[in-house]
Amino acid sequence: MTLTGPRTEPASGGPARNIVLFLHGLGADGNDLMGLAPHLAPLFPDTLFVAPNAPFACDMAPSGFQWFSLNEASPASIAEGVRAAAPALDKTIDDLLAETGLQPSDLALFGFSQGSMMALHTALRRPEPLAGVASFSGALIDPESLQTEIKSKPPVLLVHGDADQIVPPQALTGAQSVLEALGVPVAAVMRPDLEHGIDGEGVQAGASFLKQIFG
Repeated sequence: MTLTGPRTEPASGGPARNIVLFLHGLGADGNDLMGLAPHLAPLFPDTLFVAPNAPFACDMAPSGFQWFSLNEASPASIAEGVRAAAPALDKTIDDLLAETGLQPSDLALFGFSQGSMMALHTALRRPEPLAGVASFSGALIDPESLQTEIKSKPPVLLVHGDADQIVPPQALTGAQSVLEALGVPVAAVMRPDLEHGIDGEGVQAGASFLKQIFG
């Protein structure tokens, strides 16, 4: 399954030199994070922005999509759900690279909440490193398995609000500790008084991260 959703072609009008793949959260769709593209496109005129819908209809809302269900929210169930959705994300990445003729090091994942969980899980298990992963209000799912399953170490940006009541802020420090122990380059930003979301400072941190990894 290749995931589909909105996309914004490079502002330069020329061929894409890199790709940002937005991965939305529970109950949203690709349009949710695609709202960031107008803010980022002037800084990255040669970038293709793609925001696929997650593979499954949301089972907790009348509309929207999900990467995995939270009806059973145990760690084992969430890990199983992430693994079930990962092949679709992998194929979407592969198809975008084939379409554009770009390399894995030209594509970055920019995820929020469930999308961040998918981004971290998938990127670290791909055989060739992607350009990087920007994770907002997310978590590292099933960190124990990563010890033996990690295949690449792209740079990672972790951004989280310290007032998040959906995904605890401790998820940032937990992910940072595991990734650093595995030799993954990590930058972490804890946003004061921010609940479950992305604020202007977070977008700015994401833009700076993209500048760094795209060169």
